[in-house]
Amino acid sequence: MSSFDVIVIGGGAAGCMAALSAAASGVSVLLMERNSKIGRKLYITGKGRCNVTNRCSVQECLSSIPHNARFLTSAMTRFPPEEAVAFFEGLGVPLKTERGSRVFPQSDRAADVIDALLRALRKSRVELVQDRASALEIQDGAVTGVTGEKGRHYACRAVILATGGVSYPGTGSTGDGYALARSAGHTIQPPKGSLVPWEAAGCAELQGLSLKNVELTVRDSRKKVLFREQGELLFTHFGLSGPLVLSASAHTRDFEKERYTAVIDLKPALDEETLDRRLVRELTEGANRDLRHVVETMEPRSLVPVLLERAGLTGGEKANAVTRAQRRSLLEGIKGLTFPITGPRPVEEAIVTAGGVTVREVSPGDMASKKTRGLYLAGELLDVDAYTGGFNLQIAWATGRAAGLGAGAFCREERCAYEV
Repeated sequence: MSSFDVIVIGGGAAGCMAALSAAASGVSVLLMERNSKIGRKLYITGKGRCNVTNRCSVQECLSSIPHNARFLTSAMTRFPPEEAVAFFEGLGVPLKTERGSRVFPQSDRAADVIDALLRALRKSRVELVQDRASALEIQDGAVTGVTGEKGRHYACRAVILATGGVSYPGTGSTGDGYALARSAGHTIQPPKGSLVPWEAAGCAELQGLSLKNVELTVRDSRKKVLFREQGELLFTHFGLSGPLVLSASAHTRDFEKERYTAVIDLKPALDEETLDRRLVRELTEGANRDLRHVVETMEPRSLVPVLLERAGLTGGEKANAVTRAQRRSLLEGIKGLTFPITGPRPVEEAIVTAGGVTVREVSPGDMASKKTRGLYLAGELLDVDAYTGGFNLQIAWATGRAAGLGAGAFCREERCAYEV
């Protein structure tokens, strides 16, 4: 049986940071990862570029966390975004800041972040083993070890659970940590997709169309505005996707009780009066042309039939025959193209998982379990999640560091007590 001070289960962002932080405390660390390589999910973050963090204040970061942000205040304050930037540049990864204060490697390669973490783990003498944790070994309310998938036993003083959620299961996030945490007495909030595409009616005919510089507004059944932002979105065979939709999806989580509507303003830079003047000008200049051809000068060709149909027009009308009421209907469609959202895509397709271990059962300062002595939890396994822009990885770094330092301190205290 192998014996360590700290065992970290999960070699993702939070797990790697936890292992490095625990090792920096001067304790022996084993990092268990079921895949042959660490950081599998990091490879796909930021479209393969790895949006490391967001260069903003702690308060701005917390305001981008819609659920349980208060729980993260301590960890985020102790390891804010500026510390994350310094940490990775200290590992030899030059960073750059882009639109929205998003931070990426200068190389635009997620692999550089992962390679740097691997070098740091080796330099810190963290032992890596490819094994899947099947059970926590608990005696008298305290964790004493971990059983691997093939029956191998690993003894320890502390365990850090950093197994992720259930999004992108191909990277190894298959929900193992929920069962392990539950075995230690923790309550699990049902996992749901966050930053996830929507299924929406009436989108299939627009499949493949990407719209830039549009404004997306999301309303609930009471017409309350839940989200409004400009950016890019994509029509798919099932509904809507793209950066705007992923951000907005964090506000639409109660499909069991609510009905949501997506409203797209195709010309957010123009108010209705200005847009109407442009429509009049285009119709006048193309007076003898079919209406569909006139509208094609303003909107993507594949979108024109949808706009015309919703305005009660065929497109075969001559521009000079369009009435004021018809022009008004067309304008309303351009400024408010509406799609009922029928539900989210499966959680497996989400970028991150909402839900997880109830944060009331975890100490916010060091991520220690309030249910089992010597157990710590970090990252996406916890019931916290954020908007797009590097905030979710910042949560992973901050909670991973807090858990690693907490577990390291716990083990040193245990050693002292044993020696006495």
